[in-house]
Formats: sequence, C-alpha cells, structure tokens
Amino acid sequence: MALRIAVDAMGGDAAPGVVVEGVLRALEATPGRLEVQLYGPRAVVAAELEARRAQDREGLRLMDAPEVIGMAEPPATAVKTKLRSSIHLGLQAVARGEADAFASAGNTGAIMAAALFILGRLPEVSRPSVVGFFPTTKGRCLVLDIGTNVDCKPEHLVQFARMGAVFAERVWQIERPVVGLLNVGEEPGKGNALARAAYELLQAAPDLNFRGNVEGRDLMHHAADVVVCDGFVGNVMLKLGESMVTAFVEMLQQEMQERELEASQQRQVLRLLRGVLRRFDYEEYGGAPLLGVNGPVVIGHGSSSPRAIARMIQAAASLAEQDVVRSIAAAFHPA
Repeated sequence: MALRIAVDAMGGDAAPGVVVEGVLRALEATPGRLEVQLYGPRAVVAAELEARRAQDREGLRLMDAPEVIGMAEPPATAVKTKLRSSIHLGLQAVARGEADAFASAGNTGAIMAAALFILGRLPEVSRPSVVGFFPTTKGRCLVLDIGTNVDCKPEHLVQFARMGAVFAERVWQIERPVVGLLNVGEEPGKGNALARAAYELLQAAPDLNFRGNVEGRDLMHHAADVVVCDGFVGNVMLKLGESMVTAFVEMLQQEMQERELEASQQRQVLRLLRGVLRRFDYEEYGGAPLLGVNGPVVIGHGSSSPRAIARMIQAAASLAEQDVVRSIAAAFHPA
C-alpha cells in the first residue's frame, strides 16, 4: 500500500512551482510507493500542474486549501485565523488518519504551532524538537535541538536524547546509538549549570547509551551518533555549518587566484571541495523531522529547490514507514 504524504503546496519562497516540481520528482523516483496529497488553492496549484501536463499524474491528489500562511507571517496570528490553510488541512489529514505524514517548506513557526495544536505532543514530551543533520568523517550525526527551544531545562535535553536515539535506531538502523552532550570540555563537571545537570540525568538514564561530553571540535569526527544541546547553541552551529558551503568555496577561489593556478587546476580543486561541502548542503537531507508531536512531520528549508522538496517528501515517508512516532512514544513508556 502506498504511503500517503500530505504536502503543503504553498510552503517555500518559490511555492507553488518549486513544490509541484519536487512532488513530481518524488513520484517519479519511487513509482508506486507514494501517494501525494497536494494542499493549496485549487486554481493556483492546478495551473502549475497543467503547465507541466501533470494534472492527471498517477499517485497525485490535489486537495483544495484556499488560505495561505506566508513565510513572514506571525505564526500565532496565522495559526489562529487561517484555519483553511494548506498547513492546517494537511496536518488535519494526518490527525484523522487520512495521511501518513506531513511535509512543508513553509513558515517554520506556523508549522510547529499548528502541529502542536492539531496533532498534540506525545505523552511526557514537554518540548518537541526540530533536529539537524551534521556530516562527520564516518557519515553523519544527529543534533538536537537546533533552534526550536532556545531556553531549556536539563530534563528537556534528556528528552531530546531519547527522541534522537529512536530516530537514529529506526531510520538510520544504528543499534544502540551513542549519545553525547555538547559541552566546553570532555570531563564531567564541565560547562554551565544546564550542562552539568543534564550530564547527571543523561548518565542516570538506563535506556540511553550515553558516552559523556562532546566538544565542538570532536563533533564532526563522529564522537557520537546523537548530540544534544539547547536550541541557542544548536542554531548557531547549524547556521555556521550552512555558511561553510559558500564561504569555503569563496576563500579557496581567492587562494587559488593568489597562487595563479591554471584554470584547469582550479576546476579540479573546486570539484573536490564541492564534493566534500555537499555533505553540509541541506538539500542532501531535504528537511528536518519535528520529533515529539503525535504524527510524522518534516519541515523543509524555505529556499528549497525541487530536488530538496523531493527529498523532504521521501524523508516524511521514511518517518511514517519506520513508525518513528510510535517508537518514540514507547521509549517514554517502556514495557
């Protein structure tokens, strides 16, 4: 049976055209695996489909959602006043069991607020978290929180660790994922009050494979599979990682010009660098899962390309397929 993914057609800086193109790519890449429910103003989205001669595309259903929440709209106001938006109706489909997951590259704050209102939190999860993926020398690691919760209590970091470990185990197929606490030193007792208290709680959690503190310099050497921190620190890390994709290329070009490398040599060096920096590109991952709400939700980058949209949809399908939400709930209520 095909996985039913509710997609916000109006989410993103270049919606709906980019979203429609991404949906078509996702369907083409996985024939028969997905059924996409595309939510947006019917006439607007239908015009995009007709322009691509895809109005009768198998596996695609156009769902009318006449209201649109803009990328810059205040989330609290939009969630309360635009109850027929593509975000609302897509999430409601998940809540009613008519869709298996929801994906949007739209207004992050509005998606989170609507998800909490419509789907609700899982029991004992007080702070749902958007996660981030960071490349490492051995693949990648999961970092949470990356900005959803800038002010945290120690118990919130334990919740992040538990949710992240379930994701790594179910989606990445890692047995007993290693959990680390991002800190300013490796030794116990390091860090601020939040880090010291969180260390004690993580160490006392029998269900977590906690290996201690992780310094920033060790994160990309794969010190842990799951790294937890408050959202303030996590968001600074995320934005720094995103800047590396463009900044390193620019700095390398400057250096090669100073050394007067031949054009063919410059192209070869840039190809190698771009191969490495591709691991930092958000388009490689497509979107960030929102863990802790009672339904699979993936949030994409506002500037997503069709390729990123397709990956976002596939990520939402994986969340549903691996039953991550139910597994997280079980982790907080072990048998």
